[in-house]
This record gives sequence, structure tokens and C-alpha cells, in this order.
Amino acid sequence: MKLLYQNKGLLILALLVLAGLAVLVYFGWRQHAKEANEFLILYGHIDLRQLDLAPGVAERIAKMHFWEGDKVSAGELMAELTPTRFKTEVERLQAQIAAQEAIVAKLTSGSRSQEIRKAKALLTEAKAQEKLAALTYQRLAKLLPQKLISAEEADSAQAKLDAARARRQIAEETLSLALEGPRREDIAAARATLAAYRAQLRLAEKNLLDTKLYAPASGVVQNRLAEPGDIASPQRPIYTLALTDPLWARVYVSEPDLGKIRPGMAAFLETDSFPRKRYAGWVGYISPVAEFTPHAVQTEEVRTKLVYQVRVYACDPQGELRLGMPVVVKIPLAGPVPTGLSSCR
Repeated sequence: MKLLYQNKGLLILALLVLAGLAVLVYFGWRQHAKEANEFLILYGHIDLRQLDLAPGVAERIAKMHFWEGDKVSAGELMAELTPTRFKTEVERLQAQIAAQEAIVAKLTSGSRSQEIRKAKALLTEAKAQEKLAALTYQRLAKLLPQKLISAEEADSAQAKLDAARARRQIAEETLSLALEGPRREDIAAARATLAAYRAQLRLAEKNLLDTKLYAPASGVVQNRLAEPGDIASPQRPIYTLALTDPLWARVYVSEPDLGKIRPGMAAFLETDSFPRKRYAGWVGYISPVAEFTPHAVQTEEVRTKLVYQVRVYACDPQGELRLGMPVVVKIPLAGPVPTGLSSCR
């Protein structure tokens, strides 16, 4: 009899446990059904962009300022190359430009007053010598018919007169050049040379600036691919940077549910890592092209179904979401459609 009562008690306890489980399953089913009516529930994973960072010039690395896992702000200095070669080139071109600017200034300012006065004095001297040579020749030319001088003396006087006339012409041309100044072609050539030097200097300054690698955006260092002493080049990245802004979940929606959502709709994300926490977000992108469900996302039963990729942006000020983390995205459907959410601030 005692055994009978014990078995009956166990049976009653088992029935109570089953009834409790049934109640839990029922309310769980009701809650799930309620959520299915109130929300569009999508499944996916966290995604983000990655950047391979490399310097703009080839040189030996002097300093690396970050390690894997370090947070980086946009514009922050991440690495430095040895700058000596590039500084020397900048200084050389600066000196070359200074010299060429002096040449251009000399050509554009024309002849100095002292040069013009000198040219006039030389012309006066040449005219005087020509006048003296002409008088000498005239006197000797009168004596030649009387044979008071030889023919060689007359020829010598004629040659001296011709030479004096040539020197006078040279002095006149020299004065004309001094008054006119440099040729326009020479000035243009000098200015073009100066412009070329300045362009080379801008390139050299850019190369010097490229010896320092700055973060193009905020993110987290995913890989440190080089060390001080290594030779870096534009073709060889030295960091991989994971961009944390914007952060989004890549999910997929079936064609029957496609009409329920639109860009800008509010959403929130849930993860297994933080089960009691919701992350605010919004629908940022809906693919215009259908695709087969990715094998890594769904079972074989639904792989043949056409779906549309959706990008749901997430607000993660604490940096808790990680690349590849599975998430559940819930988009409210009941009531007025909330729109306009486009920032975590």
C-alpha cells in the first residue's frame, strides 16, 4: 500500500511537471507568435569594412605606433618612415628655386641704369675713335697722289677706319640691347623653368609627408604586418584596419517579406553574447537584386529560395559587437512606421 501511494505521488508530480512545461511552451509559442506579428525577425552576422594601410613611398620603417587590438581615431599618426632622403630632396629644390627666382627677377627687371650708362659711354668712345680714324685717313689720302706716303700706310689708315666704324656699330647695338632689356622668349623660358622646379618641390614635399602614415578613419587595428627596420612600400601594407563606423549586420529577407521594410526604418539587434541587451539601429540598404540564400546562413531546405540582402546599421558605442558575430535583427512592424533614424548620436 505504501509503495502504491509512492508511485501515485510520483505520477502526480510527473503530471504537474508536464503541465508546467506545457504552459511554458504555450506561453513561449504565444510570445513568439506575438513577436512574429509585431516584428520582422531576420538572422545574420556583423559585418564591417577593412582597409589595408600602406605608406605612399618606399623607405625603411622608423616607428610603428600601434599593436593589434588598439583603437585608432581618424587622422592619428600610425607609423613613420625614415625621412632623411626626402628632406634632403626638399632642401635641394628649395635652393634651386631661390636661384631661379633670382634669374627671373634679373630678366624681368631689365638692364640697370649703370649698365645703360656704361653702354652709352662705350658708344661715345667708339664714335670718337671712328672720327679720329676718319681724319687720319683723309689726311693720308691727300698725300698718297703726291707719293709722300706709301700705299701700305694708306691701306693701314683705311683698315683702322673700318675697324673704328665696326666698333661704333657694336657699341650702338650694345646700347640698344641695354635699353630694350632681355628678350621675351628668355623671360618665358626662365619662368617655365621656375614653374618646373616648383612642381618638383610640391612632389618632394608630398613624398616627405607620405613618410608618415595617418589613419584615414576610426577603427581597430586588426593586423600589424611590419616592424621597425622593415622596408615599406605602397604595394606592401603594414596595417590592416577594421572600420567600426559604420557598423552593420548583414541579413537576408525573403521576397514575401520584402514589401514590409524600407530604408530608414528603425530596428534593433540582439546577440547571444549579451542576451539582455538591445542595440538600436536602422535599415540602411536593401539590395535591388535577388540572390540564392548563402549556404553559411540557412539550411539546405531554404538554400534554393531567392532572398534579398539587407544591411542594418547598428549603434555600438561600447564596442561590443565583433566581426562575424551572429545577430538577430528585429524590425518593428506594428503601428506607424518609424523612419529617419540615420545616426547613433
